[in-house]
Amino acid sequence: MNQLPIFVNLKGRKVILLGTGEMADAKRRLYERAGAILTDDEEADAALAVVAIEDDEAAVTAVHSLKARGLLINAVDRSALCDYTTPAIIDRDPVLIAVGTGGASAGLAKALRQRLERMIPGNLGVLAKTLFAARERIKHIWPEGADRRKAIDAALDPGGPLDVLADHDVDAVETWLAMPHAAELSDVVDLLLSSTDPDDLTIREARLLGQADQIFANEDVPPAILDRARADCERFGLSLWNEQPTVGLTLRIRMHP
Repeated sequence: MNQLPIFVNLKGRKVILLGTGEMADAKRRLYERAGAILTDDEEADAALAVVAIEDDEAAVTAVHSLKARGLLINAVDRSALCDYTTPAIIDRDPVLIAVGTGGASAGLAKALRQRLERMIPGNLGVLAKTLFAARERIKHIWPEGADRRKAIDAALDPGGPLDVLADHDVDAVETWLAMPHAAELSDVVDLLLSSTDPDDLTIREARLLGQADQIFANEDVPPAILDRARADCERFGLSLWNEQPTVGLTLRIRMHP
């Protein structure tokens, strides 16, 4: 990973936008959608700047001038000059899915976005807002953090009552909370991995790693695999299996001989 993906709150904040034409217009629409106040004043008090100038020499001059002020720059179609890049975006407010290639290929990012756009339900944002509104009820039903994470993960799983890739009616969260323990995961799952390459993980294996509260792994399971787990997931050697209590979702991981 050579870039850190972040979401920046630009509502009511100034962003410098230099340039005219199609590139500048596209950036203007994007940043205005995010609530930014755009200006072409190079001396404006801003944290970010976008250089969408067609002429190469003029663009390079503008970038160097703005960087001298300590601003972070997005230079359109000039990835080598960029401090940050803008990804292809799937907007299901408040859910945002961003696809970036570090400036390697905007076309590739666009193609991935278009493919994913067809998979993501249009009402995913409604689900997010409803879950947010139900936070206190969820905490009341599952007071312990590990139990709460386990229950939410199970509900959002493929085929679960809140499956993130399925269309839901407005009462989906209410229906789930009326029967909160109907879709909880098993406590212990055994994984027998066939490869030491984390890119070879199945979708199920990657999902379970992201949900696990504890992991007991053989010594031959590489760190690159375990790094796919949550940062707060407890990790133990498999030899300690009988000595440690299990909590929430526990994985026992071995490599295929």
